[in-house]
Amino acid sequence: MTDDNHNPGRRRLLQTVAASWMLSVSKVGFAASSQVIAVRIWPSSTYTRITLESSTPLKYKQFLLSDPPRVVVDIEGVHLNSVLKGLGEKVQQSDPYIRQARVGQFDTKTVRMVLELKRAINPHVFTLRPVAEFHNRLVVDLYPEDGAVSAEDDPLLALLEDYNRGDVARTLPPETAKDGQAGRSRPLVIMLDPGHGGEDPGAIGKYKTREKDVVLQIARRLQKLITREPNMKAHMTRNEDVFIPLKVRVAKARKLRADLFISIHADAFTNRAAKGSSVFALSTKGATSSAARFLAQTQNESDLIGGVSKSGDRYLDHTMFDLVQTATIGDSLKFGKEVLTRMGKINHLHKNKVDQAGFAVLKAPDIPSILVETAFISNINEEKKLRTAHFQQQVAESIMAGIKVWFSEGGAARAK
Repeated sequence: MTDDNHNPGRRRLLQTVAASWMLSVSKVGFAASSQVIAVRIWPSSTYTRITLESSTPLKYKQFLLSDPPRVVVDIEGVHLNSVLKGLGEKVQQSDPYIRQARVGQFDTKTVRMVLELKRAINPHVFTLRPVAEFHNRLVVDLYPEDGAVSAEDDPLLALLEDYNRGDVARTLPPETAKDGQAGRSRPLVIMLDPGHGGEDPGAIGKYKTREKDVVLQIARRLQKLITREPNMKAHMTRNEDVFIPLKVRVAKARKLRADLFISIHADAFTNRAAKGSSVFALSTKGATSSAARFLAQTQNESDLIGGVSKSGDRYLDHTMFDLVQTATIGDSLKFGKEVLTRMGKINHLHKNKVDQAGFAVLKAPDIPSILVETAFISNINEEKKLRTAHFQQQVAESIMAGIKVWFSEGGAARAK
């Protein structure tokens, strides 16, 4: 047997082979780390979102084609894999914007994604950094082409378009008193806000119950109760599984001149023993408890998890923070107390008073606003309750009872 240590030529050959092998392993490892690991499509009546998730940031180029209308996105530095190949299977026939999706290896370093459309659209393509359980994401939002839907036909879509331009304030009404007294000369307008949605599932229970699904069901039940009242009218910030930015939820309430804003959630905590219902109002001077501060921080992360393409606009910077009035927060606390009292009749209360913190979704300057944590979805027993139609109806009826008491005791007189 030849001793390689005493054969310089053979030793150099082995070293060269080993170096080449290490380089190839390094390249394979790099390529593998750059692959798309998940694809998702979230269709809705307002817009459709396509999400490509990868363990490293993705570089892309986009352009539009016509006849038929298509969006093309070239993704650099990745290779076609089974995850990407499955994108076309995720397109639903009911999707209002995508007819079909195709993905292929355009060249050795580029994957091309082609979205064939049902109508002319205005695409918004952007990337998101890792947050929560999500890795890097490339997001393609497909909105109707500018001018396709008017603000009168779809105020939410108009607000989303303004949000993408960084100017939510453009389509909002001036901050003046509403016309007439709510419940008498006009209906009491109530905005219901089911938390989370779309890419943002909210909290998830041990049995995989998703907060976004439960709170939407509760909000729909509450909406039915409100519409039965001759002097009340209900709107929803979302009525399907779609992500709506927090500022747009608030802006929609102001656009429709709501008198009350009710955000519905299902709490979660690292300790599964935590239980009970809670009600929260806004605080501009800091949280009234560490639990409220923690909850506000987690709820305010919704935009990071759900994914928005822009941050900051004139509505947020100059209206929401500067003009929140003490009187509005006072009304929110009174209204919240009425709801909390009724919730205490159907479930254990986590706290016996309305707590306060800097919840972004409660920052309408002229609308009494509360956030209802219906129960702890992280608690096994309460998760089971949240899944039942019986408890969902009880929650809706409890909130409805709080609305009626607030209305009868003069809250509507201030909503004008």
